[in-house]
Amino acid sequence: MFFASDNASGASDKVLAALVEANAGHALPYGADPWTAAAEKGLQELFETDCAVFLVGSGTAANALALAAASPAHGAIFCHADSHIANDECGAPEFFTAGAKLVPLPGEKGRITLESFQAGLKRFPRGLVKQVQPSVLSLTQATESGTLYNLASLKALCDEAHGAGVDVHMDGARFANALVQLGCSPAEMSWKAGVDILSFGATKNGTLNCEAVVVFNKMLARELVFRRKRAGQTLSKSRFVGAQMCAYLEGGHWLDLAIQANAMAERLAVQLKEVPGVRLPWRTEVNEVFAILPHKAHLALKMEGAVYYDWGSRGLTPEEAPREDEIFVRLVTSFATTRNEVDRFAHIVREVLA
Repeated sequence: MFFASDNASGASDKVLAALVEANAGHALPYGADPWTAAAEKGLQELFETDCAVFLVGSGTAANALALAAASPAHGAIFCHADSHIANDECGAPEFFTAGAKLVPLPGEKGRITLESFQAGLKRFPRGLVKQVQPSVLSLTQATESGTLYNLASLKALCDEAHGAGVDVHMDGARFANALVQLGCSPAEMSWKAGVDILSFGATKNGTLNCEAVVVFNKMLARELVFRRKRAGQTLSKSRFVGAQMCAYLEGGHWLDLAIQANAMAERLAVQLKEVPGVRLPWRTEVNEVFAILPHKAHLALKMEGAVYYDWGSRGLTPEEAPREDEIFVRLVTSFATTRNEVDRFAHIVREVLA
């Protein structure tokens, strides 16, 4: 019953087989191998456009490099207050941009609203020398609360950003999970909506340290090859990242993995909602279930070895906040999560609260 993170799962069998195959013989280093070239072409075909692709080894590197490509040191990067770049990357975006300011914006359930973004822009008028200048809007899809921006909301935010001379970055650590839930194309959820640069995540969904910066606005790609090298992300044996990305994309494998992860989260959410005393503050949309559990259920789960994180009260309104005898938790499923794990977790909760 391991629901702490989809980072805790391993790689899919198909991805591992691709690694073994790529391990045979020799190949030129630093991205000059056929696997890297094939991965770059595969992502261009996936997004239906001539985008620039830069493979990297972590989501933090992808986010920080993307933001550094889009923001000057005196830039303002607008993001949700609960976003990963604001809370979980140890200042990497600020470091890689040489000092750009992250401007956290409010918004219920992890989503930035058009109104909160507009208010943020007003706080930092362009041309005022004493303040950082509006440079990037960073949107997370799916959000840190496991919620989604629909295509209309994405486009409205991107249009507002572009109207203000601001580029749009998307943190797509769970891009696949969001995509299969919305039922749209990768192009529709990215550049067709107005996204300029994307952190395309694969590690959480069945690969090993395999991510990509996908640049739709080619102006932002001019220096990225040098920034990636300077950041230590031009990997000497890049074929192993390229081979993974190729296997990940081939035949829609990446979508199958995300469908499985989402299905296990939905199965868990459906069962928990039926238990009196358990509260789910919002609908489960991807592979993350957020639940408010009575403490006695929490203690019983821990005694049985369940692994998950206490989520404090992030994303909750004061009315939704856990009471003294409750705890708010995040439960993350992955492609490797089984029905038995899900059903056992729910059974323990039902037994304790019966």
